[in-house]
Amino acid sequence: MFMNAEMNVTYITLGGHVELNKYRYLYFMIMFTMYILIICSNVTIMCLIIIHKNLHEPMYIFIAALLLNSVLLSTVIYPKLLIDFLSEKQIISYSACLFQVFLFYSLSGSEFLLLSAMAYDRYVSICKPLQYPTIMRKTTINIFLVLAWLLPACQVSVPVVRCGITELCDFTLKGIFCNNSVNYLQCVTSAALQIYGLLILFNIAIFPALFILFTYTKILIIAYRSGEIRTKAVQTCLPHLLVLINYSCLMTYDMIIVRLQSDLSKTAYFVMTLQIISYNPLCNPIIYGLKMKEISKHLKRLFCQKSGKV
Repeated sequence: MFMNAEMNVTYITLGGHVELNKYRYLYFMIMFTMYILIICSNVTIMCLIIIHKNLHEPMYIFIAALLLNSVLLSTVIYPKLLIDFLSEKQIISYSACLFQVFLFYSLSGSEFLLLSAMAYDRYVSICKPLQYPTIMRKTTINIFLVLAWLLPACQVSVPVVRCGITELCDFTLKGIFCNNSVNYLQCVTSAALQIYGLLILFNIAIFPALFILFTYTKILIIAYRSGEIRTKAVQTCLPHLLVLINYSCLMTYDMIIVRLQSDLSKTAYFVMTLQIISYNPLCNPIIYGLKMKEISKHLKRLFCQKSGKV
């Protein structure tokens, strides 16, 4: 533990780095490149959606929100991680650590809720096309966006605040950023807090995932009755399903490796953690850029114009 006597600040050591003295510059260059790619790819598609009026539809607005969420989630992790690669000591204040935990899990929950809003939009569009303009109004979209970011933040804040007033007996986190591993730093784990954590998991991850699967099942049933609708369903729903499966696997991955961290080698834990924070933010713009017809069309025009100017 590192303690600032004047300010009474507790510091946590991030002990999940592997051979940092030997590979610090290699780690930095790889993760810095990844971060730049994440920012550029996600922001490019977001800008296309903002600029082109034919993309000002609920589906594309939710895609832009999802990509923005990926950028925010990456920014919660990458800057601190890059600083740690170049620092002699990989430490973080306990309050900053809890803030990182809060942002990481609230934004992770927002990802599922945004995917749920997208699934509902596709359900109304394909299964109730005549009612679509009435249901998916601008007010409805704004409510969905606000709730997608507000609900997880409110729910995640409760255990984070509780952790802030709990006594610590360990000051070394077995990871490279702050996640729910901070629970293992406490002297006494609260059973009530663990139950509440399961309720949060159900509310912001499991229930939205089940809702998404239910809506897409309904869509597929309708799609089999019409060839035209079937084509539309595949074109618009497949990317959302790929992102859902991808993100669900990564979040399950995160929970599993936290539980098994004592049984995993430090190197395996390090590599798995890097995959969690890199894979999804890079895949989302690729999936939507390639699979969404209108976005793909604008991307081709953008790059063709640039290559023509060169």
